[in-house]
Amino acid sequence: MTRSLITILLIILLMPVVAMSSVKLPQPEKISLDNGLTVFFYKNSELPLVSFRLLIKGAGSAFEPQGLDGLANFTADLLLKGTKTMDAEAIAEALDFMGARLDMSAAEEYATASGECLSEHLARLLQIAADCLISPAFKEDEYKKELARKIDTLKAVKDNPGQALRLYFRKAYFADHPFGHISIGTESSWQKMTLAEIKKFYSARFRPDMAIMAVVGDVDKEKLLGILKSTINQWPKPVAPAPSTDLPPVPAPKGKKLILVDKPDATQSYFALGAAGYSVGDKISARAGIMNTLWGGRFTSWLNTELRIKRGLTYGAGSSFQSWKTGGLFMATSYTKNDKIGEMLDITFDLLKKAKDKGFSTEEMESVKNYILGQFPPTLETNGSKANAYLRLIYYSLGFDYYDRYLNEISSARPEDIKAAAAKLLPESDFVLVVVGKGSEAKKQLEKYGKFEEKKITDPDF
Repeated sequence: MTRSLITILLIILLMPVVAMSSVKLPQPEKISLDNGLTVFFYKNSELPLVSFRLLIKGAGSAFEPQGLDGLANFTADLLLKGTKTMDAEAIAEALDFMGARLDMSAAEEYATASGECLSEHLARLLQIAADCLISPAFKEDEYKKELARKIDTLKAVKDNPGQALRLYFRKAYFADHPFGHISIGTESSWQKMTLAEIKKFYSARFRPDMAIMAVVGDVDKEKLLGILKSTINQWPKPVAPAPSTDLPPVPAPKGKKLILVDKPDATQSYFALGAAGYSVGDKISARAGIMNTLWGGRFTSWLNTELRIKRGLTYGAGSSFQSWKTGGLFMATSYTKNDKIGEMLDITFDLLKKAKDKGFSTEEMESVKNYILGQFPPTLETNGSKANAYLRLIYYSLGFDYYDRYLNEISSARPEDIKAAAAKLLPESDFVLVVVGKGSEAKKQLEKYGKFEEKKITDPDF
């Protein structure tokens, strides 16, 4: 091969890294409303569409009273089940007529409202959204229907070990920390859940002065300002001081916490392995992203390659980081036949040790850099994704140039940086391990890892 041809190939190989290492999120304009709500706006006239996202700080599941797991999501769901001027059916019909979407939900740290529509329908969509946020009816019949649905959902999850696994893990890892609240509720919480508790949570936590909003799409600023003033600005700011949004640090395991959840009719065993991660915006974020992608974050990762491709133990295995203001979590998951769970865990721990001790090759590093840098730009293409990005950057005080800085750090990362991230973040002796499966087959295989606390999936709660 000639030197010139080699040079050309090297240039082609490196082009994605150079080309994708800069992603400029457009700077939004800031609009402050009289009721304390701050709106960030960016006009995008490529298509006659508009998206909005609203984030309400302190209205997420972490702020539920102890023992009332599921309250935050229940409250958010009921906001769309009728107002003082429209019942649930009228809201659904109005959205369907416009071809619009309106959703309410709750994460750990906050609640959210989101919507999308044609530009011509924005005023009507925000009118409905404001009506839901300002004057929810909280009707007894809708509360009872939603409660029955949530109880049925909980039963279905308990019957599915793959879905139940993450909830058992959450409770095992976080315990009494506010992040240990189960978003879909528990048997105990649904017995105590009352409409009065929902109204109380709404009154205390849903406030315009605790909210930030992003609007992106084909609408002029002056027109948007008029729509906002006649809709969301009518949300009154309470006289009472805003409740605290402070949360304790995310816990980090000390030693091993091992739990086996017995589901006698399970044909497969599922595991979740977790350890301390990092907070949003931590300087290790980019290096951790590369490390996780290599170890368990994509189809060709070490974990999926060993467990699925080479050995056929599973149809899927992966790992991820989740981060909040006060800390984060690393988690690896997979599943296999009951009689293979020990082998699967042996391989998983071997791969963790290999990453911590040896790190990753330069070739693997370059491959993953190109993968991440190539995959990232499409995640900010839509109006909705831009609006989500604005709120995330604002809520976590990251700065509007954060993604550009993050991707530049991806481009400049070295193998020794990624090995150091693996050594710091991948678990070795301090972790939580939860297995859900047929206990009579899995138990003997798990003894080598230590003494497991045993639970039955038929027992109440998680």
